[in-house]
Amino acid sequence: MPRTVAEIDRIVRTITRANRQRSPTAVGAVAQDSRDPFQILISCLISLRTKDEVTGEASARLFHLARTPRTVADLPAATIASAIYPAGFYRTKARTIKEVSRTILERHDGKVPDEMDALLAFKGIGRKTANLVLTIGFGMPGICVDTHVHRISNRLGIVKTKTPEQTEFALRKVLPRRHWIPYNDLLVTFGQHVCKPISPLCGGCPVSALCMRIGVGKHR
Repeated sequence: MPRTVAEIDRIVRTITRANRQRSPTAVGAVAQDSRDPFQILISCLISLRTKDEVTGEASARLFHLARTPRTVADLPAATIASAIYPAGFYRTKARTIKEVSRTILERHDGKVPDEMDALLAFKGIGRKTANLVLTIGFGMPGICVDTHVHRISNRLGIVKTKTPEQTEFALRKVLPRRHWIPYNDLLVTFGQHVCKPISPLCGGCPVSALCMRIGVGKHR
């Protein structure tokens, strides 16, 4: 039986209260310090397959050296790689960061575009990153879906989907619009601390009574 809007709203508000004592994600922290779409974009690229604490420190080191498309593009790829190490695939990411910065300068007059199609045209940028830039960097309505959002939304019974992209479009139909922008940061933080991929902490979960536990086997 599909979730009602009231149930979804209650779940989101409950998780929001539970997360208040926890730190935001690394990209969320960058957004709190600066609403600069470029810095959010670069932090997103660094964050792929990288732990939050590593992403935060790597982003800070790079932005200490350069924080605009021009200054980042002028850095040697080896310097960028050294700054963001030990982020996963740091050498590949360094080349991507430099190329993205150069493309912003050459094709977008030095400004990060605020359109989905334009962002997806960049090398290394998928819907997750594009949505984060649009929602957090530009304040535009959208839902960023990563593995945490996809997993938890399905566990709770909010959606029934097989891929993150399907989850994004399914959530657009059922999730109250006021929750769209914070939903990613909310569920990523919740997924890191409570609703973990393997053996989630259901015994101490604030929404345990509301959760359908779809696909959950072993739990604590």
